[in-house]
Amino acid sequence: MGASDELLRRAGPSALLTLDGVISGLNAAMATALGKPAEQCLGHSFGDLWPASQQVSAERLVVCAAGTKTVAMRVLEFPGRSGVPVACLLEARQLKDPAGDEQLVWVHSLDARNDLASLLIPFRLATEAADLGLWMYSPQGDQMEWLGGPPALDPRFPDPTVPVSRVISAVHPDDRQAFRQLLRSAPAQSPWVKLRYLAPPDGWHHLAVRTRRMQLGYEGPERIFGVVRDDTEREKRKKKAQVALAAERQRAKDTADFSSALITAATEQELVQVVLTRLAATFGATGALIALVDEGRLRVFTDAGITMWEAEAFHGMPLKHPTPLPEAIRTGRPQFISDRKDYIRRWPHGAEFPHLARLGADHASSITPLSEVGNQPLGAWLVTYGTGYRPSLEERTLMGTLADLAGQALRRIRLQQVRVELASALQQTMLPTLPEHLPGLEVAARYRPSRDGLDIGGDWYDAFLVPDGAIALEIGDVQGHDVDAAAFMGQVRLSMRAIAAQEPDPGTVLTRTNELLVTMAPERFASCTILHVDSRDGRVTGTSAGHVPLLCAHRDGSHEVRELPGGPVLGIVPGTDYPEETFTLDEDTALVMVTDGVVEGPGLPLDAGLEEAGTLAAQAVHNGLNAEEIADRILDTAVAVDHLDDVAVLVIRRSPTS
Repeated sequence: MGASDELLRRAGPSALLTLDGVISGLNAAMATALGKPAEQCLGHSFGDLWPASQQVSAERLVVCAAGTKTVAMRVLEFPGRSGVPVACLLEARQLKDPAGDEQLVWVHSLDARNDLASLLIPFRLATEAADLGLWMYSPQGDQMEWLGGPPALDPRFPDPTVPVSRVISAVHPDDRQAFRQLLRSAPAQSPWVKLRYLAPPDGWHHLAVRTRRMQLGYEGPERIFGVVRDDTEREKRKKKAQVALAAERQRAKDTADFSSALITAATEQELVQVVLTRLAATFGATGALIALVDEGRLRVFTDAGITMWEAEAFHGMPLKHPTPLPEAIRTGRPQFISDRKDYIRRWPHGAEFPHLARLGADHASSITPLSEVGNQPLGAWLVTYGTGYRPSLEERTLMGTLADLAGQALRRIRLQQVRVELASALQQTMLPTLPEHLPGLEVAARYRPSRDGLDIGGDWYDAFLVPDGAIALEIGDVQGHDVDAAAFMGQVRLSMRAIAAQEPDPGTVLTRTNELLVTMAPERFASCTILHVDSRDGRVTGTSAGHVPLLCAHRDGSHEVRELPGGPVLGIVPGTDYPEETFTLDEDTALVMVTDGVVEGPGLPLDAGLEEAGTLAAQAVHNGLNAEEIADRILDTAVAVDHLDDVAVLVIRRSPTS
């Protein structure tokens, strides 16, 4: 065993193995390199003691020497001390055990201090195979050496060895701190770090770098190695994809906003505004117009991309005109005109049509009808595209979907307009004519319909003379905002007029009206205030059926809220009496009767609304305004605060005696 001992007395790592790779002896350097005590290595397979990444290479080294009786060499990476791996050139060869006839394999490290580059060959080949570059940094010499890389990366580093300061100067200023941190890399492998690197003449490149510290040879020098990946093209593709994704998201948002705006458009004017402000931008067009059919002719509206003189050529055009826009509307089939030549070929009778006179050879137009084949023609929109642009099939399909939405919106708007006109006509027939030339009294009334439903509501007012010479004034509110509410309101108002003609006392009028409505068993109810005013002495008698209080405004600018006696709303509780109150309306004083829509709404409690209206009325009386002007001010204030309910105002002002 003397010869064997001699082999193990070497300074570098050395071990004796059986031909099947089991360790029969090793020196302290080998045990240290493997990172285990010697006694835990004896009797174990040599390959099993290496890190997983090195096991196959270690086993092949032993197999090669044991099986071929040739000397085998391989660079392997020991775990090393302090976590810094050690790259060593190991030699394996067969020899005979001096103490017997058994063949052994001797594995030991070779001194590569004069050829450290040989230790880097496996790493360089591995990085090149992975299409990566490799550089080495020597902290002691402050030098960086480019060890090679793929053809696309090599030209970025033309000088094999450069001072690290020169490399840092080529790194983007915002990335230099990260690069310096890589050069101070801990023993463990760093994560990938992205850097921008200036490589003339190509400009900035996007590089990804990761580093690790390694010792070259047993007791050799430490170096920092960097693996480089050029992500420039990848970043370009990524940026392009991000731009495309952002554009797609914006297109989706624009389309959603476009659709929502079409659905919520309440008038033709709003619909036209939606189309002209959004259509060209949504589809990358240079201009847009929309043509609506009106009594067999076109009404045309245009955005800034199509001039008015061009649009005028369409305006008033009959639907039977032999040009593409009327044809698309008539047939319900979209038209795409690729250029002027295509237009002339398909519509020879429109060769002198002014709009096409300015089109270049590659200019394109797309016309999309607002109604499908077989439906009543509604109109169409036309968009123009710049030279060379061609909308995709997907874009044209989307445009067709939006045009269909616009057509549905237009039909809805026109149907609603018919209903509104009908409702307005019905409402006007139900609004009474106020008595005129009342001695000592001014009477004025205002009404504004609800913004909900059919724009017709259940609020009403009335003023009429009763047989005893006084004037009866009433104001009320029927539940709901539809035709049924208006019809019920008409029944209540006419019933009260008929009863008051026979029994003018306010309490009696409400009692009899309530009895009549209860017997009818309506599904609705009504609130009401009624006053009996003697114009000669200002004597007022009044009562209320669940209605909002009166407002009394005086010449000195003061006011009060007057809560009249009475009972519940009409049409609910049978056998109800409505007690009265009598008071005097002073000269140059006004009573203001309102419905709840004037003094109550979202964000406006009833008490606050009454105080606001009372203050406004008192100021108007103080300023010498007449009943008409007072009614206008109160109604305008209700409209300004955006009340949604219908509103009615009835003002009675006792004129001062001359």
